[in-house]
Amino acid sequence: MKLDDIVYYGHDGRFHRGRIEAEKGRFMKVTDEGEAGGTGEGLFAIPGMIDLHLHGAAGCDVCDATQDALRKIAEYEAVNGVCAMAPATMTLPVPELEKILANAADFRDAQLSLDPGEGAFMADLAGINMEGPFISQKRKGAQNGEYIISINTETAKRLIEAGRGIVKFLGIAPEENPGFEDFIREMKGEVHISLAHTDTDYDTALQAFKAGADHVVHMFNAMAPFLHRSPGLIGAAASMAGLDIEIICDGIHVHPAAVRAAFNMMKDNHMILISDSMRAAGLPDGVYTLGGTRVKVTGKRAAMLSDPSVLAGSVSNLHDMLRTAVLEAGIPVADAVRAVTENPAKSLGIYADLGSIEEGKKADIVILDKNLEIRGVMKDGVWIRE
Repeated sequence: MKLDDIVYYGHDGRFHRGRIEAEKGRFMKVTDEGEAGGTGEGLFAIPGMIDLHLHGAAGCDVCDATQDALRKIAEYEAVNGVCAMAPATMTLPVPELEKILANAADFRDAQLSLDPGEGAFMADLAGINMEGPFISQKRKGAQNGEYIISINTETAKRLIEAGRGIVKFLGIAPEENPGFEDFIREMKGEVHISLAHTDTDYDTALQAFKAGADHVVHMFNAMAPFLHRSPGLIGAAASMAGLDIEIICDGIHVHPAAVRAAFNMMKDNHMILISDSMRAAGLPDGVYTLGGTRVKVTGKRAAMLSDPSVLAGSVSNLHDMLRTAVLEAGIPVADAVRAVTENPAKSLGIYADLGSIEEGKKADIVILDKNLEIRGVMKDGVWIRE
């Protein structure tokens, strides 16, 4: 495969003009003929996108705990330019979560056993992002409060062992759990600790970050608001450096102005666009389920059927988030691209293999036009959408 005279997003965060060659599923040669100064009026290439927080798509959910469900989700993601994914689990009974994690580990192992190109039509399963069960009743959102439990290392290690290395993020609400600092210190060597579905105040959040928590789940959503006398988790995250900050940019969960504010506030942190998509992504309006909760989907909005004021994930994919971030929130293209490629790859620990167009890395590319519409997707050196 060769792409001649193409504008591409480089690993330095700038757009370059050059040539890209791939062989046996890897970038073999990437030439740089100078900065392009922008995306221009024609087509341009970005690395394959990486979604580190989604629940499902195409009628399936990671919590279905079947190989077929993960395959259908992975196929939907790949054709929409997402070449690697880390699905998120819901708050469920621990034995059920163990089954879900073991199933995900089996799927990952099956993918790793494939020869180059054989898995091209599926996004790589790069990890699991656990939103529960160690979260807050007050900020549970669409999570099932019946299964929320207090943090303890024995249960956490039991879940991690079930996933055989597949768990990358474990969410907690520190304010609900005395001794959370000791828990974070003990677990952070095995998994990233994220603050998720939490009503934590500024001081408690800061304590959690200083103890080793390094990830924030869907900023602004399922957390206390940022107020001038009570800045909460958002203010604490802005006060720290080196954190990974998820944000949903579908035009429903977070106002475009708040998205811009987040990118400006978190300059020393790593902004990561996520889809948080549920099984209805890619399907028509109707009633679906998320973690056992009935959800009504109308257009781009998914809300609990029992309480329409509570959002229940999104029905947009990561490509939609990229377009909304640029076209509605006014995020510079390069910053938005970084938030769907390099930053999630580094957060997942897979940047040596994915997240940028560099020689030796997996040949995953998305071709976009000036309107950021997809014009081609290459996965593992194979064109799966042209």
